[in-house]
Amino acid sequence: MNRPSSRFLIRWFVSGLGLWIAAGLLEGRVTYDSRLPVIVVAGFILAVVNTVIKPIITILSLPAILFSLGLFMIVINGLMVLLVSKLYPQLYVRNFGAAMLAGLCIGLVNYLVSTILEGS
Repeated sequence: MNRPSSRFLIRWFVSGLGLWIAAGLLEGRVTYDSRLPVIVVAGFILAVVNTVIKPIITILSLPAILFSLGLFMIVINGLMVLLVSKLYPQLYVRNFGAAMLAGLCIGLVNYLVSTILEGS
């Protein structure tokens, strides 16, 4: 599982799963028109954004992350979800608050999946 391609596939799966769960929990605030291809494509875009753009944003906002004891990462995750909704309009996120909650859901799903995969 240490190959970059398999890590990206897992990140893609987790991003899609997290978006699907977030859309279910945040009805009306995060929607995808109940179509599976929208979740798959949005998960792919989110995985690419998290691979390419998120590390740059994290480094640039390191003082805010340290000052807030890491809580600013929730804001960064929300920004990444909001960016994906702007890049891919089929995924609708109502506002930044909904994007932050969706980012929190995705982060929790990522944590759970990572724990399960490392435990086996």
